[in-house]
Amino acid sequence: MGARSSMALMAAAALFAQALPLGAAPEDELDASTTVEQGRTARWLYDQHQKINASLSALKPQRKGVVDAYVVAIGLDSDPVFGREAAEAERVLAHRYGAQGRSILLAAGPGAQGKEAASGSPSNLAIVLGGIAARMDPREDVLILYTTSHGSPTNGLAYKDEPFGFGMIGPKRLADMLDGFGIKRRMAIISACYSGIFVPVLANDTSVVVTAASDHTSSFGCVPTNDWTYFGDALINNALRGPVTLDTAVAQAFARISEWEKKDTLFPSQPQFSMGAKAGAWLTPLEAAMPKERTKPTGKPAVGG
Repeated sequence: MGARSSMALMAAAALFAQALPLGAAPEDELDASTTVEQGRTARWLYDQHQKINASLSALKPQRKGVVDAYVVAIGLDSDPVFGREAAEAERVLAHRYGAQGRSILLAAGPGAQGKEAASGSPSNLAIVLGGIAARMDPREDVLILYTTSHGSPTNGLAYKDEPFGFGMIGPKRLADMLDGFGIKRRMAIISACYSGIFVPVLANDTSVVVTAASDHTSSFGCVPTNDWTYFGDALINNALRGPVTLDTAVAQAFARISEWEKKDTLFPSQPQFSMGAKAGAWLTPLEAAMPKERTKPTGKPAVGG
């Protein structure tokens, strides 16, 4: 790993939250920038290092003069639905945006079985973002980030890998990770309750932000036995599999979610979509190169499955 990569990983380490004492409270009592790791063995820690290093080392290099997409999909919660959703989101987004060989999966828990993924923890996310930032050209390339987890209206995304890991990634913490590595050209797709709190913090002229809910509403479908949340099924497993523009896919997904919520007599989740005025500079060439054939949905549908 070169000097630039090493410097990026050192910077990632600086973003780790302070660990709380053994036996500290779970995520409902943590603030938006805290991570707790307790009872981890030396072997587990070493394996995490090896998995992340292998994933970063396997990434294809950036191509000069080409808008390359780098995909990161992370399941932050050990409930299997989040690992399953993150694993398929990585595949769908990499296929859609030509990022095969430039994608990484992180998953906390058993949902992503068969994948040699490192844990979906905040610290691992920071390291991976740092490693990708060292490989991409921030003036030319784009990061596509998909997160799936439970969420809080005050503290953001919940990290839970019971009984060992707990924490939160609030809007500022995630923005600091991305901005700290100079990743301004980005698409952040966030599947969690109350995920709309991320929109005003992550949005910029060159970004896209899509969230499963507003800043004051729940999203649905996060039952551990599910293959998909409502949002993940509608957007990733259906709309984004087709050769349509992002705004069309988002509109299709939001309409589908609304139909499902009405059918199940649920309070509307009010998913959000923000696209910066200059995001077309990278989105247009990526969409021009999209596959022309629709791929088939996988797994049990979130509704009626």
